[in-house]
This record gives sequence, C-alpha cells and structure tokens, in this order.
Amino acid sequence: MKTNKTNLSVVSEVKLSYINRVKANDRIKIGWSKDAYRLFKESWDHGTIDAFETFKALYVNGANQVLGIITISTGGIRYALADPAKVFCTAIKLHASGIILCHNHPSGTLKPSEQDKQLTERMKHAGEVLGITILDHMIITREGYYSLADEGVL
Repeated sequence: MKTNKTNLSVVSEVKLSYINRVKANDRIKIGWSKDAYRLFKESWDHGTIDAFETFKALYVNGANQVLGIITISTGGIRYALADPAKVFCTAIKLHASGIILCHNHPSGTLKPSEQDKQLTERMKHAGEVLGITILDHMIITREGYYSLADEGVL
C-alpha cells in the first residue's frame, strides 16, 4: 500500500501583518465627516486630486479612532475601481469595526453618480455580512466634500 506524503515546501506561507506605531491615546478620533475630510485631503497627492480618480478607505476601531488610510485604487478621469475584497481584506487585517470610503471627482462636482450610490450599497451589504460598518462614503474635491451619510443617502 502506497502512502501519500505531503510536501510542505511547495505550499506558500501566508503572513498577515499590521504594525501599529501609534499609541491608543494618540490616535485621531473621527467625530464628524469634516474630520474625515481633513484627513483624506491631507492624504491626497494635491497634484492629482484634479487629474484622475483615486479611491481610498479610512479604517476606525470601535471608538472611532483612526487605524489607517489606504489607497484602494487609482483610475482614470471618470472612475477608479473600488474592489470590495481589497477594502474588507484590509479591514479584517486591522480588526477595524468601521470604514469610511472616499473618492475624488476630478471634474470638481460633488454630486454622487448613480454608480457611486450603487457601490455604496454593495459595500454596505458586504460589511453587514462581515460585521464591519460602512460609516460613510465621501466624494471630495480641492474645494470641499459631499458625505453620503450626512445627506441621508447611506
């Protein structure tokens, strides 16, 4: 009888890591959409905010303290791909309880498109399955922002 041995040297190792260098007392707390807007705007390359769309996510813990911001994708002048797998994979790595989504509109308009609203709903439903709340989806420009949560769309 032939035995079937497994060769672990042909199996890839998976390593997940999040290195938090900010003490809990020093974490920024998000109280209002205005707070998130300021952080997102600071994180943007100001030479590109008017040039092409970028989609970002900001992650918070249960006390609404910021765990981190990540660029999910950079696209063209009309859209950037927002991959829910990347958004939530990062949330799980960070043990985040909430996410604020954000993308810019190079056109300067703050009005959400129908696709923006549909994406927000898809992300919201994915978060419900995972127990991670989509707190807001913001559209930003150099001059200001639109919060889907503030406007009752989310």
